[in-house]
Amino acid sequence: MLRRLVFWLLRLCFGFRAYGEEVLKTPGPVLLIPNHVSWLDWLFLWVLLDRDWKCVVSSVAARYSWVHRRIMINRRTFPIEPASPYAVKRMAEYLGKGGRLVLFAEGQITYTGCLMKVYDGTGFLLHKTGAKLVTCYLRGANRLRWSRQPGWRRWWPRISVHFSPVLEVPRWDTMTTTDARGRLTLWLRDQMVRQQFDTEMAFGAADVLESIVAAAGAQPGKVVLQDSTMKELTYRRLLTGAWLLGREFDRVLPPGARRVGVLLPNANVMPTVLCGLWAVGRVPAILNFSTGIPTLLSCLELAGVKTVITSRAFLTRARLDAAAIEAGGVKLLYLEEIGARIGGLARFGALLRTALRPRALLSLRARSRAGQPAGADPGSETAVVLFTSGSEGVPKGVELTQGNLMANIRQMLAVIDLEDRDRVFNALPMFHSFGLTVGTLMGLVRGLYVFLYPSPLHYRVIPAVVYDRNCTVFLATNTFLNGYARKAHPYDFRAIRYLFAGAEKVQEETARIWMQRFGVRVLEGYGATECSPVVSVNLPAAPRHGSAGRLMPGMESRLEAVEGVLEGGRLLVRGPNVMRGYLNAEPNARFLALGGWYDTGDIVSVDEEGFLHIRGRLKRFAKVSGEMVSLTAVEDALAGAFPEHGPRCEVAVVARPDTDKGEVLVAISNVAQLTLDEVRGVLRRKGLPNLCAPRELVFVRSLPKLGSGKVNHRELASLATCGLESAVT
Repeated sequence: MLRRLVFWLLRLCFGFRAYGEEVLKTPGPVLLIPNHVSWLDWLFLWVLLDRDWKCVVSSVAARYSWVHRRIMINRRTFPIEPASPYAVKRMAEYLGKGGRLVLFAEGQITYTGCLMKVYDGTGFLLHKTGAKLVTCYLRGANRLRWSRQPGWRRWWPRISVHFSPVLEVPRWDTMTTTDARGRLTLWLRDQMVRQQFDTEMAFGAADVLESIVAAAGAQPGKVVLQDSTMKELTYRRLLTGAWLLGREFDRVLPPGARRVGVLLPNANVMPTVLCGLWAVGRVPAILNFSTGIPTLLSCLELAGVKTVITSRAFLTRARLDAAAIEAGGVKLLYLEEIGARIGGLARFGALLRTALRPRALLSLRARSRAGQPAGADPGSETAVVLFTSGSEGVPKGVELTQGNLMANIRQMLAVIDLEDRDRVFNALPMFHSFGLTVGTLMGLVRGLYVFLYPSPLHYRVIPAVVYDRNCTVFLATNTFLNGYARKAHPYDFRAIRYLFAGAEKVQEETARIWMQRFGVRVLEGYGATECSPVVSVNLPAAPRHGSAGRLMPGMESRLEAVEGVLEGGRLLVRGPNVMRGYLNAEPNARFLALGGWYDTGDIVSVDEEGFLHIRGRLKRFAKVSGEMVSLTAVEDALAGAFPEHGPRCEVAVVARPDTDKGEVLVAISNVAQLTLDEVRGVLRRKGLPNLCAPRELVFVRSLPKLGSGKVNHRELASLATCGLESAVT
């Protein structure tokens, strides 16, 4: 009777709901593993559990006061001494008798609001007892006043509890107990992360705009955006700007044209424009302004875009010829002119509207969806069109849905312990999926401060801005990290908690410099525009140096054998973050034929714990005398190997056809003093076979780069084939 009364009080105060609670009838031995986010977690479980369930508690904590003793020492608890080596043995004996235990495997209430480390004693219990397992996700309880959440909290947040089905615990009987315990602990953490991700996908907002509006409703006055002009935007001002721009876009854009080009830098206006377009049911096609006008026009033609939103000031700074763009049959809409048409009264009215009702922005979108069939899934709508870098071919147009973006954002939030006080620095352009999803949208959805910087190439300025703005999350590529390391003061990155590197392989020398000089661990990840983009990432809770981390929750992978490649295979992935498809007909047909699988084109090996080791792109393998040679591996061996030629010395490797050997390797460097003997000597000292030794060395003034910072190997290959000034043995 008392439990029923408390249940209804929780329903009244917190809107409490339970999902999947029928699994609690499972007979013992069974372990229930919830996440631990507040002092009241036990109460939300107590009202649902039968009397024979016991909750494992610390007898040390029970000694704090008589209140602790009354709550923690009773017939419904299982007191243990955490420091005692016999504590796990006692739990194992109880489970062996058919008992049912609730165990908070993190060992304490989280200090971040996210999942912390899982103690390996739980893995030992699963290994030794063969107990059945049920995981539990307490959703929303981290925002309680009685939590350690380092951020905003409420008296009455909405709280729900979600139970998994009974999980089949894998058996590793051939392993030692120590190895099996570690493997099962990692497996358990994966299950808890996966349950959090699945729950948020099922019960969270279906699209990015709704998620941003929900975050704005929680803290409307928080500064969430700042750019190089040092102008700050709160959530309220962001929604106000999106409302005003959305209404203007609806008036001036052609009614039948859903896709709209966006040609803007990393600045506050960029996410504001994106939200405004989403609010009126338009799909932004974000254009890469670093590729040149001919490529830009071909991307517009591919996407069927006839109207581009841009800024006169930006076109001038970027040295883009507006007349040349318009000559391609494209109409340019300038934000300066759109802003001039919005009067002061309209601005005040929009500010008042969004202040009183943050969800007002969604009413614009509701009108844009009026013609859609009832029950249409907002997550299936195309959110954005991005264009691949074209490092090895013509750029492809990638359609990412709202569900794709939200899946990748939630995958990252499930595995990273971001806090409300974290501050993101993003200099990666938003035409790059890494800069868009992880650098910008993730922060806006999570409620973090995001600093937008217009160019990642300002190697001297960016470290100073990171230091000045006290940023804790930093995104970059290997190329950019090398540039910052040359110019930064050792104290500039003192506040960095997370340094994520993607888009290209992080070289050993780069990781060493950042750890030794700045004390920052580079967390290498792997992704693709087609995957929104993150596929895998290293984490402080699960790092493996030299790897690209483990797959995101909810993703599957498979390796296909490649002739001549002995270790690993061609990686294919599938998951909710994988794109809808390509705009290009031929690539899209190949993608659809795979039935939801995306062929990354990369050669990858996967170790026994699921860490991905990237060997290189299949197109970046050369067949020399019948053997497959990874050009990426050769480049990694040469990275940072010539300090006598200065820190700017770079060496890239490409292949060209050869009548005798099939293909030969060509090294390309920006330092004319470098010799072929020096290159070959480094490779010999690092143990690479003679097949990996370049036959030629070509000099260029600078290695061509893409906007993402990656080397443009397609252009390099053409340079090598053209036979520029070279040194040949």
